[in-house]
Amino acid sequence: MKEIDIRPASEADFDAMWDIFHTLVAAGDTYSFPADTTREECHAYWFGPGVQSFVAMMGTERLLGMYKLVANQPGHGSHVANASFMVDPAAQGVGVGRMLGVHCMEEARRAGYLAMQFNFVVSTNLAAVTLWKKLGFTVVATLPLAYRHAQLGYVDAYVMYQLLTDPMQWPA
Repeated sequence: MKEIDIRPASEADFDAMWDIFHTLVAAGDTYSFPADTTREECHAYWFGPGVQSFVAMMGTERLLGMYKLVANQPGHGSHVANASFMVDPAAQGVGVGRMLGVHCMEEARRAGYLAMQFNFVVSTNLAAVTLWKKLGFTVVATLPLAYRHAQLGYVDAYVMYQLLTDPMQWPA
């Protein structure tokens, strides 16, 4: 297996990013985007103002997954990061998501974020829930029946949270 490299996303990556996004959104089991989300809306999500996006590449040609890092809230909540992850279904189960998660947490620390929050993790997305728990995230809230799953109907969604630094070292 070739080495996997994670780097900032570029416009040249967008076609492959769109393919992954469109495939995952169409499945209706992990993301709240409607199946008819446009390329333009997808582009704004990954490359809009204030968004830092990264891609996992195998060699120089195969995009395996991506994540975006943003402030969870503006102003007085901007010290908490938020992120979103997508992995090509053909690359799932081999550690790409974990690599992206670890990289994202490092980038968030480097950017000065004190914590990270995921606002809407679908409870039936066991791979994601398990991964985030292994990486130190805690379910801090359950949103009952907040997601309309394509096969299962209404299921819960989680808010997950993790401090990225020791609170005793935070600036005032």
